[in-house]
Amino acid sequence: MSTKQIWIFVGLLVALGVGYVSYFFWQNLRGIKPAITPANQDIAEIIEDQTKQELIGGPNQVPFPLTLPDNFRISVFAENFEKPRVLKKDPAGVLLVSDSEAGQIIALPDSNQDLVADAHQVVIDNLDQPHGIEFLHFDDGYKMYIATINAITSYDYDEGHQNATNPVKIVDLPKDGLHTTRTLSKTNINGEQKLLVSIGSSCNICNETDSRHAAIMILNPDGSQFETYATGLRNSVFLTTRDGTNEIWATENGRDLLGDDLPPDEINIIEGGSNYGWPLCYGQNIHDTNFSHDPTDPCSTGATVASHIDLQAHSAPLGLDFFPAGGVWPDDLVGDLLVAYHGSWNRSEPTGYKIVRFNLDKLGQEKSRTDFITGWLQPDNNSLGRPVDILIEPNGNIYISDDKQGVGLIYLLQYTNI
Repeated sequence: MSTKQIWIFVGLLVALGVGYVSYFFWQNLRGIKPAITPANQDIAEIIEDQTKQELIGGPNQVPFPLTLPDNFRISVFAENFEKPRVLKKDPAGVLLVSDSEAGQIIALPDSNQDLVADAHQVVIDNLDQPHGIEFLHFDDGYKMYIATINAITSYDYDEGHQNATNPVKIVDLPKDGLHTTRTLSKTNINGEQKLLVSIGSSCNICNETDSRHAAIMILNPDGSQFETYATGLRNSVFLTTRDGTNEIWATENGRDLLGDDLPPDEINIIEGGSNYGWPLCYGQNIHDTNFSHDPTDPCSTGATVASHIDLQAHSAPLGLDFFPAGGVWPDDLVGDLLVAYHGSWNRSEPTGYKIVRFNLDKLGQEKSRTDFITGWLQPDNNSLGRPVDILIEPNGNIYISDDKQGVGLIYLLQYTNI
């Protein structure tokens, strides 16, 4: 082969490579802009301007972008975080947040009850991508549990001063892989306190070699009996307990690269010993024939559990919480579920970037769904924020974390018709 022919061949290879990359981008990534670009407006400044105008009267300087339900107002409870994720009230009622990028667990006291955090009080520092926070009570006081990317650690917790001391690593977690969040929840089995930890898959779609991936694990408070609780869960980033029950509900982020509308993201009710299908099945036990070529259709055998609720593909559902009974919430909200849609990246037309309400019957079956807060995703496909976790209190307050690049804040949504 002559030098000229070699260069022609190399040129063809380069052209094919560029063509493939361009095709891949067009098919899968052309809607990525709102997920990776900084916000072109400061949502905190807009909200604070609205709050001032409500006090003194007159028009806002900038049109208010968020659409809220009737009888609600929104404010900024705390800001200046790097990547705020999990929200948890401590035993004294002080809000804590895990800032995974800063490597911190931060307490946000509001001692004067003006609905704005008094300070950022660092409870624990120098952590490796902290995410999950949970508390358990024992005869000698409370312990706080923190899940980082590679371990669960317990601390003695002084709820009077938001101090965490005496760290003890109780179990190692797998650090490798695509999904790095580790989320904690507590449950009670036969009268014994247990911890659950969700560990996402190591890949987009694959057969895992480490059974701790793509699963929810269960363990005792001291780290013993660390075992598989539920499998086939690609990335159940957030867990919560349905009010008045012992049911563990989890959001599930489905696989990428199957187009705009497949597979659905999911909400699942997690039961011990169950397999929720990934990587072979998704949604209502639909066989993923793009990955699995098994002609017997392993998703039709009854061995896997179908999703409880299907969601728009690539919405990236994260935090979820239920409206509790026994507080100020009206009857038509009590028992309903809010879910934060963090927002798509693997879609030609962006979706998500909002909070959705699911109206449920007494058995937890969906009756309807409606957008609860929208407006973070702008018509020009810029996003002003990306909601992460939701914490609903009986007193009419809802806290929402937002980890969008350059935003990093916690909203307070208040029910005003009290």
